[in-house]
Amino acid sequence: MIKYISPDTKSQILEMWRVCFGDSQPYYDIYFKERYKNESTLAYFEGEKVVASLQLLPYNFTYCDTEVSIAYISGACTLPEARKKGYMGELLKRTFHELEKKNIPLSILVPEEEWLLSFYNKFGYAQTFDKGKELILLNELMSRHADNLHTAYKEFDSLFRNQTMTVQKTFDDFRVVVEEAAGYGFPPKKSLTGMTRIIDARKMLEIFARKYPNKSFSLEVSDEILSRNNLVVSVDKGQVLDTASKLSTHLNLTISDLAQALLGYHTEEKHDLLEGVFPEHQPQIHFMME
Repeated sequence: MIKYISPDTKSQILEMWRVCFGDSQPYYDIYFKERYKNESTLAYFEGEKVVASLQLLPYNFTYCDTEVSIAYISGACTLPEARKKGYMGELLKRTFHELEKKNIPLSILVPEEEWLLSFYNKFGYAQTFDKGKELILLNELMSRHADNLHTAYKEFDSLFRNQTMTVQKTFDDFRVVVEEAAGYGFPPKKSLTGMTRIIDARKMLEIFARKYPNKSFSLEVSDEILSRNNLVVSVDKGQVLDTASKLSTHLNLTISDLAQALLGYHTEEKHDLLEGVFPEHQPQIHFMME
């Protein structure tokens, strides 16, 4: 059975994190004080016991001059004795349907280990963020603004708010990031490897079409999990229309292909697949309490 966590079952999530992640006490304390919410935590139950769970954390993502609501998957884990039973896959599928109901068009996550890239790809996620770009040093930022966290946030936000394909942070997000970093002596941070799963393909295509009204192509999208994403459409003159005919430029993309295309992830290297339709970008995800 899959359901949201209640106050009566929260203690099982806390214990699951200790077993699965082994996080330090400061990180553990900050996360469960500032980020965790029962109503955002889906869990798979064997009887009354929680054996797998994940959290859906809300963020905004700058996409084609629009800030899009996203769900960041955090704390996805399964107890050792319950692994290889398909529970996490079932949780992910349920998550996608929950996000459909909430009209959230994208899900994003940061895989903890490299092998998880192929695991999440089976559920329609695609790598859309590369690791390695060095970021602003938070200790230098805080030293410039002494004890004024609000002015520090204004400078921090000014660096990212107008960057496209970027996960944005509210003041509260920034406050938590600083608190966590301070507990570890403000280590240098880099952008993270991340993945995206499209929940609402039509909505994302509509935003793209408005940004690029001169683009003209037809597109067939296939999604093995979310049936509403199985589309045959034309994108022309800033609109997305259902169509049975193919334009001169026609693409056949899986839902994971579409995620990379829309976010401009190494699209210049994929001309054979994308025919130069989607401009290349450098999507960024960072400062996620990693």
